[in-house]
Amino acid sequence: MEFKLVKRAVCTALCAGAAATLVACGGAGGSSGSMPSTSSTAGSVPVVVSDASSDDWATIGVKIMSIALTPQGGGSPVTVHTAPTPAPMVNLEELDQIAEILGNVSVPVGTYTGATLTVSANPGDVALVVSANPEAGFAGAAGASIPSNQIQVQGAQGASGSLTVPVSVNFASPLVVTSGQNNALDLEFDLSHPAFIVAHTPPSAAGATLWAVNFNGPIRHHLVADLRRLVLRHTYGTVSAVSSDNSTLTITKDYPTLPVVSPETAVSGSQSLQIQADSTNGTIFYDLDAKTTTTVASFASEASSLVGKYVRIAARYQENGTLVAVRVWASSSFNSVWVSPEGHVLHVNPNTNVITVLNESGVGVPLTVNANTQFFFRAPQNASADATPISTGTALLASKQFVRGFKVHASVVDPLASPLVAQSIDIETAAWSGTISAANSMGFTDTRVFPTSTDDYTVSLNYISSTTSNGAGASGTAVTGFEYWNFAYPTLARTGTNAIGDFVTATNGGVSFGGTVGAVSAWGESNAIWGDPANPTGWSVPWTILEPTPLPLGTVTTAYANNSFGMSVLGGTMPATVEVNTTSGSATLVYQIDRSNNVITISREDITSSAGLAAMTNGLVNGAPVKVYGVPTSNGTLQAYVLTYYTGTTMPAQ
Repeated sequence: MEFKLVKRAVCTALCAGAAATLVACGGAGGSSGSMPSTSSTAGSVPVVVSDASSDDWATIGVKIMSIALTPQGGGSPVTVHTAPTPAPMVNLEELDQIAEILGNVSVPVGTYTGATLTVSANPGDVALVVSANPEAGFAGAAGASIPSNQIQVQGAQGASGSLTVPVSVNFASPLVVTSGQNNALDLEFDLSHPAFIVAHTPPSAAGATLWAVNFNGPIRHHLVADLRRLVLRHTYGTVSAVSSDNSTLTITKDYPTLPVVSPETAVSGSQSLQIQADSTNGTIFYDLDAKTTTTVASFASEASSLVGKYVRIAARYQENGTLVAVRVWASSSFNSVWVSPEGHVLHVNPNTNVITVLNESGVGVPLTVNANTQFFFRAPQNASADATPISTGTALLASKQFVRGFKVHASVVDPLASPLVAQSIDIETAAWSGTISAANSMGFTDTRVFPTSTDDYTVSLNYISSTTSNGAGASGTAVTGFEYWNFAYPTLARTGTNAIGDFVTATNGGVSFGGTVGAVSAWGESNAIWGDPANPTGWSVPWTILEPTPLPLGTVTTAYANNSFGMSVLGGTMPATVEVNTTSGSATLVYQIDRSNNVITISREDITSSAGLAAMTNGLVNGAPVKVYGVPTSNGTLQAYVLTYYTGTTMPAQ
């Protein structure tokens, strides 16, 4: 039997209340607007979902059926999202540190201590499409759609045809909803561990790989204190009305059909959104039918023909909770607004000026960049910057400031042309990641190795200026300058004057296994911003997440005792020590993966309890196979964040 371990993360953000404490989302000169109406006993809650990316998948499609808040002290759950019928599928892979709006809802004033998210689990309700360029050794073929009968959703409940998986989370701190104060909550589904998607090949499958999908993974609280910095995914919809003063579009939200069909068709949602034109900075309006581009302060010139048309909108939040359009694409055909490659950059070739963007079908779409192509970097907290291109032409490609891993949404000059020529490219996230080295007071070096060697990079990145605003910390206090945190503890970010020095110390650790594995160094992911005073014409890093470093499959060499055990790994020549945390609230996430009678079972072990600790101790004996994701420490040990041990009839292969 072969187990394949896949890295993944997803989170849900609930931003509640009015905007009295927010900094202006639109920046100086943004459009005015009123808060969505609420009574004195309710607050307005924009509900969004977001996640981090995976190099191995083009689509991880799920149907989120409902989200309900748990009141403090008991009482009936308060539903803040219910999917329409039929329920649309959301591709988590497209939400790399950006948010998909599910709707703006009114929530009763009160205090909430948890939430339950319900995911549909019938055959076909989870879609998996492999990336066009997955990591070496990945169990799925490049670009392949996994058949629904090879996807096994763990924890499904209910009758056939109505299967669901309820996912519960307790908030680290209560969500307080009032009618006059903003609050925000980020519920992070920590799926960046081996228990999210596990591939196995039992004898009964006649050689086929089966994929066990486990939604009941650990979920952590990550505070979102600044709504104005929330980068929204382009929103699809059908225009239902234009306001009498031509300032606002009302749209009914649409979703693309997943898996993708050709031509693409819309799945109608039930959420209605109002989105304003930017009366000061201007909204760029693309009429895809007439093939014209204009900058408008209102929708007056388009109002007579917009109702009933499909639109794709790049929007940002205002401080008062309203949405403002930065760019709008409109057409009488949904396929026309959708044919605009969205996804992660797979390749950048500065010699041919061609970039390749991974679409939701697992296909790399080549786009030619010419002298007229405009590059935008999404900066919703700054209205002017959000609407102004950072570069026009091929300069970013030539200077290697546009690389594999960026999340983009491109628009093309003519969707029927061959080759496709990029008209504009929205850089939604500029993600740099890899092994961290040479950290000092000015910045650090990221080294990233991809399956295709031409995509590899080694880049020196500056920290942002110490005076640059960087949102708010867990306590709500404004943060300036660089910050970092361990992935397991997002509410314990290092900020302030000591953050850089602490980061340098934290990234100088290493664990050596010898052999071809060698030293395992710190690994991090950074989302860069453009035009900071630290680097006015390039990228600077406001924050870095020190992520658990995935180790090769290992074997226990010294049985677990006193919060540690020894392990060796494939390709290594010497064992190393792994530290396990059993403290409630910060304990290592431990999973048992068992196969008995050709059935795979994924079980979480709560090692803060005596029963869970005993189960793990019994599993981590000499010779037991184990998989660890952890952070190297300065004392030469590995602090385990996720630990998986295997039991059953057949042991895992690398």
